[in-house]
Amino acid sequence: MGCRIRESFVKQTFMATLGASLASVEPGEVVIELGYSEALAQQNGFLHAGVTTAVVDSACGYAALSLMPEGSDVLSVEFKVNLMAPAAGSRFRAVGRVVKSGRTLTVCQGEMVALDSGKTVALMTATMIAVARP
Repeated sequence: MGCRIRESFVKQTFMATLGASLASVEPGEVVIELGYSEALAQQNGFLHAGVTTAVVDSACGYAALSLMPEGSDVLSVEFKVNLMAPAAGSRFRAVGRVVKSGRTLTVCQGEMVALDSGKTVALMTATMIAVARP
């Protein structure tokens, strides 16, 4: 299971562009870490909300995929993000967890934490859909 997630993550070139890395994979839970870069910042020097959202979305998507059968893939259908605090720090951790896994739809919760301060910078509720792998 973890190998399938890791192989898929490597193919997701956007995460590589951001400098994000897969930290851990467990059934129903995936952790992605990201270092701060000025290239990913908004005008005040905080990590951009678009970057935060993308990384948490990927963590949720891979958490959902970890519970799906072989030959499946996953796409985001919907998500809501609450930005809780400015994303200040040198390193961030996004955790995606499955709340309810279904045959077609999976509901997840995601959280991004600034590791320097321990502050939660974003919370996400996401719905993922299972699709056949192309």
